[in-house]
Amino acid sequence: MTILRTARPDVLHSSAPWSTGRLAGFLFATLGTLALAGCSPADETYEARNPGTGLGIDVTAMDKTIKPGDDFYAYVNGTWLRQTKIPADRASIGGFTIAEAQTERELVRLIDDIVKGDAPPDSNPGRIRTFYTAYLDTAAIDAAGMRPAQLDLDRFAAITDVKSLSRVLGEQLRADVDPLNATDFQTENLFGVFVTKALGSDEVMPYLLQGGLGLPEREYYLSSAPKMAAIREKYRAYIARFLADAGLPDAKARAERIYTLEVRIAEAHATRAQSEDFQGSATEWTRTDFDEQAPGIDWEAFFTAARLGQQDRFTAYHATAIPRLSALVAKEPIEAWKDWLAFHQLNSHADVLPARLDSDHFAFYGTVLNGTTAQFPRTRRALDAVNAALGDALGKLFVEQYFPASAKAEIEGMVGNIKAAFARRIDTLDWMAPATRKEATKKVRSIEVGIGYPDTWKDYSALVVTPRAAYANAIVSEKVRYAQALAKLGKPLDRREWWMNAQLVNAVNLPVQNALNFPAAILRRPFFDAKADPAFNYGAIGAIIGHEISHSFDNNGAAFDATGKLRNWWTAADLARFNRNGKALADQYDAYHPFPDISVNGKLTLGENIADVAGLAAAYDAYRASLKGKEPPVIEGFTGDQRFFIAFAQSWASKIRDEALRRRLATDGHAPAQYRALTVRNIDAWYRAFDVQPGDKLFLPPEDRVVIW
Repeated sequence: MTILRTARPDVLHSSAPWSTGRLAGFLFATLGTLALAGCSPADETYEARNPGTGLGIDVTAMDKTIKPGDDFYAYVNGTWLRQTKIPADRASIGGFTIAEAQTERELVRLIDDIVKGDAPPDSNPGRIRTFYTAYLDTAAIDAAGMRPAQLDLDRFAAITDVKSLSRVLGEQLRADVDPLNATDFQTENLFGVFVTKALGSDEVMPYLLQGGLGLPEREYYLSSAPKMAAIREKYRAYIARFLADAGLPDAKARAERIYTLEVRIAEAHATRAQSEDFQGSATEWTRTDFDEQAPGIDWEAFFTAARLGQQDRFTAYHATAIPRLSALVAKEPIEAWKDWLAFHQLNSHADVLPARLDSDHFAFYGTVLNGTTAQFPRTRRALDAVNAALGDALGKLFVEQYFPASAKAEIEGMVGNIKAAFARRIDTLDWMAPATRKEATKKVRSIEVGIGYPDTWKDYSALVVTPRAAYANAIVSEKVRYAQALAKLGKPLDRREWWMNAQLVNAVNLPVQNALNFPAAILRRPFFDAKADPAFNYGAIGAIIGHEISHSFDNNGAAFDATGKLRNWWTAADLARFNRNGKALADQYDAYHPFPDISVNGKLTLGENIADVAGLAAAYDAYRASLKGKEPPVIEGFTGDQRFFIAFAQSWASKIRDEALRRRLATDGHAPAQYRALTVRNIDAWYRAFDVQPGDKLFLPPEDRVVIW
C-alpha cells in the first residue's frame, strides 16, 4: 500500500499507494502499501449520518437497490460514488484522503502552536518552525530567484570530462528510494540508493538501483501507444518551457538533448518484469566488480563523492541496467549530461524555486499525468515538506497528542488474533508438506509488529535549518537523510526500524526485517473506531492487518524465510501448487477492464491481490474467533458477517480521474480499488452472507475461488 512521493505532494500519489521496480515494495516495503487507491466513504460526518448505531459501516453510502451478487462494490458504495466529487487539487478521493484530512487538521494545529512558540532554533520544534515558515515564504523564494540553485548549476557547468561527471553523479546520490512508494520507485538521479540487509546474508549494505527519468518509467518513452506518445510530446515541451522560465539560454536545444538522453536511459533500464524479479536481481558486487562489469563511469570518483569510497560490497539490484547506464556516461555527450543534471536538479526542487517553475511543474506532473486542475494549498504542501524532512520530529509530537494508549493496545490485540488465525490456516492446508508448513508457521509467529510509532525516534541534530531559505533547507534535509542511511552500514539490522512516519495514513510489510509497521494515522476512521462494532473493525483495519501479514507469504514475500533471508524453504511440489494458485488469481484480475482498451495486469498486481485474498480470509477467521462461538447480533438488518464484508468493501470506495487511473494501470502493483473490493468473490463466507447464487454476475463456482493460504 504505498502512497505518494512526499517530496512532491502535488504529484498526487505518483503511483498510489500502495517506480521502476517494486523492489522497495517487496524488499523493503512489500505491502506495497495500501495504495492511494484504497479508500472508504466514511468521513468526519459519519456520526451525523449514522447517529448512535455503533455499526461502524456507513449505511448512507450504500445503494440497496443493487443486488450484492451483481455489483457488490456499487451495493456498498453506490450513493457515495454518485454524490462525491474529486477535489480539483486531487487525482482521487477516498478513505485515505479522508483520514489524511483529519490528520492534516491535527498536524496544522500542532505546527500553528510551534510557529507561535519560542522553541530554540536548534530544537526539533525550532527546526520545524523554521523549515515550515521558510517553505511558506513564497515572497522570499521569488525574490531570491535562481540564486539559491546557482551553486548547483555552477557545479554542473564546471564538468569537463567523464571523471568530473562521475564525481558529480556521485555527489547527487541520495537516499531517495522511498518505501512509501513501494510499487513506484523513481529517482531523477542516475542511480538511487537504499540501505538495508542484503537479500542473501545478514550484512547491511547499499543497494544501487536504476534511475534518471523524468517520466514515471521506461514504457512512457518506449511504448507505441498513442496516449504515451502524446504524453512524450507534452513532456518535451514541458522541459523546454521549464528551462526557459529558469532563465537558461537555448532552452529548446537543451530540452532536445535532455529528452534524447532520457530515451537512451530508458532503453538501458531493466523492464518492469525484470525489476519485479528480485530473486533474479539479488546480485552482490564487490567494489572491483563495478570497474570490471560496468565500465564507463569513473567508479572511484563516483563512490568517493557518494561517501561510499570505503564500502566494498553492494547489492547491484539492477545488475543488467547498471552496466548500460555506466556506458552511457562515457558514450553520450558531456553537454547533454550537464543539461540533464541542471534540469533534474531544478525539476526535483521546483516547489522551492520561483512560482513560475512551480506552476510549470504542476501543469505537467499534476495535470497532464494525473488530471488534477489545482495544486494543493501551499500550507498543505509545506506540511508535506516538513513530513519529508523532519517526519519523526513531527510524528513524536503527533502521537503524544492524538494517539491514545488504548488504541495501541486494542490494535495489538487484533494483530495477535489475526496472526494466530493465519497460523491456523497454515495448519489446515492439506496440500502443504510438513517441512514447508513448519517454516511458514515459524515465519508468521516471528513477525515483528510495530504499532503506532517507532521505539526510537530519528536524531535531527545535524539538520541546520535557515530562515527564508527554502531551497537550501530542502538540500540539507536530503543530505541529512542520506547520512542517516549511510550510518546503518557496518551495523546489525534493526528489525524494529520504521520506514514510515507515525502521521502517515498507510501500512507496510518489510520482508528483510520480517516486520510490519502500522502508523498511528491509519488507526482511525474510516479504518478503525474503538466505539464501533467488532465486525467493522475486523473488516476494515483487520483486513489491512491481514493484508500486511499476508505480504510475508505472497509471490514475493514467500521467498524470504523467518529471518528475512532470501531462501527457498519450499518443497518443489508445494511451490508448484502455490504458483498454480497464483496464476489462477492473476487470470481472474486480467479479466477486469477499467477501460475498453486496457485491463488490470494480473501478474503485475499479483502480490497485492494475494495479500488481499489471504488477508481478508485471515481477518474473517479472526473475527469469528473473537466471538467465542456466539453469533453476533443483527443490527439494523445486517448480520455480523454482512457488516464485516461491507466494512471491507467500503474501505476501498474510491473515485479517481481517468488520467491517474491509466497511469496507475501502467505502473502500479495495486489493482484499482473497485477490483480490490471484489476480493470477496474468493471467500465462501461472503456467498453465504449475501446469498449469492449461480446466475449472479459476481458468482464464481467453488472450484474457481482462489485460496492461497
